[in-house]
Amino acid sequence: MVSNEQRRRQLAREKYLRQQQRRETARRKSRQRNVVIAAVLAVVLAGGGAVAATGALAGNDKDKKDDAAASATPSDAPSSKAPDPCAKEAKAVAGEKPKKMSWKKEPEVTVDKSASYTMKLETTCGDMSVTMDAGKAPHTVNSFDFLAGKGYFDHTKCHRLVNSGIYVLQCGDPQGTGAGGPGYTLPDENLKDPSIKGGKYPAGTVAMANQYNPQTKQGKNTGGSQFFLVYKESELPPYYTPFGTVDEPGMKVLKKIANAGAGAPDQTMNTAPNASVVINKATVGKS
Repeated sequence: MVSNEQRRRQLAREKYLRQQQRRETARRKSRQRNVVIAAVLAVVLAGGGAVAATGALAGNDKDKKDDAAASATPSDAPSSKAPDPCAKEAKAVAGEKPKKMSWKKEPEVTVDKSASYTMKLETTCGDMSVTMDAGKAPHTVNSFDFLAGKGYFDHTKCHRLVNSGIYVLQCGDPQGTGAGGPGYTLPDENLKDPSIKGGKYPAGTVAMANQYNPQTKQGKNTGGSQFFLVYKESELPPYYTPFGTVDEPGMKVLKKIANAGAGAPDQTMNTAPNASVVINKATVGKS
């Protein structure tokens, strides 16, 4: 027969185990939440840099130091060093540099809103084609048509690969630092697209980076030229304009880049892809 004292000890131990289990569950959820937040910041801060660089935001040296410290958050993502699958092709175009261009205002919307457009990205890692819907994101598609026509994206490198929390390759900055932009900003569009319902951007989605901060609710309508390509389904709040999808051959190129891994954060706090991804030429035309 179990004595009262033994029963009391048993109940106390069971209570202790339940408490430990609850604490461990809470810690696990907290870690998962922090990974997602860090991954979101990897997109948000890069887009924010694009706006700051164009003069839309002003900041003193202290602000810049604070921003750099904040953008260090994604360094928690695992880094790996793998062979560069695009080294030979990148070496062949190493002398080519992006053009320095800037405009004071968004170009007039002239795209056919009833049509689809295709943006072809000829890169050192292979070609990727992005189908864009001008009806759902007319300002964004029109901007890419305009910028590509000016050669804005030619010889620009994709400066960031995020491989923890979210899974994206980020491109579109002629500076290659996450701080470049065209000089104007774009309105957010297509944020209620059924494809991103449930807080997940499917693999193959192409969307805009921006400066939106989900904690302060500030920074809407701040897209510039930086965009990200999702190579694996990513949990992200619907704050980033989805405007296109990558074709199947392009997805193979994306996965090749992702499989090469990302390096440690550089001085600009970007986790650059190990693969040397350079957009040799970008062209846009009606599908």
